[in-house]
Amino acid sequence: MIKNINTLFVTMFGLGRTPIIPGTLGSLATVILLYIFFHVLDLSSIIIFVFLIIIFFFSFKSVALYIKDNTNKDPREVIIDEFIGQSIPIYMYEISHGTVKSFDEAIIFYAVCFFLFRFFDIVKPFPVNFFDKKFKNSFGVIMDDVCAGFYVVLSLICFMIFKSYFI
Repeated sequence: MIKNINTLFVTMFGLGRTPIIPGTLGSLATVILLYIFFHVLDLSSIIIFVFLIIIFFFSFKSVALYIKDNTNKDPREVIIDEFIGQSIPIYMYEISHGTVKSFDEAIIFYAVCFFLFRFFDIVKPFPVNFFDKKFKNSFGVIMDDVCAGFYVVLSLICFMIFKSYFI
């Protein structure tokens, strides 16, 4: 029973078992879930932060348990790492603005975060590729997506700096 619950967790309730683009679907589900948390349910950013931290730390043990007897140490059905990586730029955006976001602004930003995250997760620039290649364990599975999430944050900060100088 514990193994079944763990499998549901690391595959985001079976979404990772879809035959095509499971990582992209996991990222999209994350975007939708976080939009609901922040803009529909209007949950406190502290509650969401605690939720994300619990998911983050629980993921290390869960992914390790899932891949323990698997020859592939980064199976495509494990998409909880996409949830973690995709959550980083969206959460940072939500807490970085002291104002209420309009529906249009949030949708555009969430879409930009989604596409940038998928880009960095697929292209895997350094250090994303470092974690992906050097750590064939739960740490590597999760940290490459964490790095991709921070690349999105860095890209958006650079864009805002350039925008402030040229517009």
